[in-house]
Amino acid sequence: MGRTIAALRRDRRAVAVVEFGLALPLMTMVAFTGAELTNYVTTKMRVSQLALHVADNAARIGTGTVLANKQITEAQINDLLTGAGLQGGRLDLYTHGRVILSSLEPVANPNPTNRFRIRWQRCRGAKVWPSSYGRAGDTNLTGITVGGQLATAPDDGALMFVEVAYNYQPLIARLFIPNGQITAVAAMTVRDQRDFGGGNNGIYNNENMVPSTC
Repeated sequence: MGRTIAALRRDRRAVAVVEFGLALPLMTMVAFTGAELTNYVTTKMRVSQLALHVADNAARIGTGTVLANKQITEAQINDLLTGAGLQGGRLDLYTHGRVILSSLEPVANPNPTNRFRIRWQRCRGAKVWPSSYGRAGDTNLTGITVGGQLATAPDDGALMFVEVAYNYQPLIARLFIPNGQITAVAAMTVRDQRDFGGGNNGIYNNENMVPSTC
């Protein structure tokens, strides 16, 4: 027995294999965690870009001549939200998330009291996610505060404010990402003079589209 134990102590064959076997679970965990974190960061960036994309396009939509105020329609808003879903690609945005588009407008023009209202709001997505910043009909607001920064609208315009909430879909397992909810916001001031007087709260519906109400 003594000679056998001594022989085993001197035997160095397959040491690398044994060490690899011992380290493999740890290395696998590190590799999986790195891959999941990379996917999470990429997804978070894509959601942030989607919010910016929706806000930017919402600030640009509208039809009309150069001399007339631009009219926005339910069809244009529908196309805008549809485009966001297509841009999301494999994120499957509207299955796992929700987009909320709000129009922040001054309560009057001119607006000496510096008070604002959310005149209309449009939403899409299966995720249950109420707006964290206000709902359609809210008035007497000082603006929308995000991260300590106050966003407001000009007296003769509006601010398109977008919220995106998304349930992160893990690449491997949710174990590596404890908080699987991603949120992003973006805001853009309307580019052109917009017709705020007609339609339903300033939104026309000549195509008889079903509004994406919240």
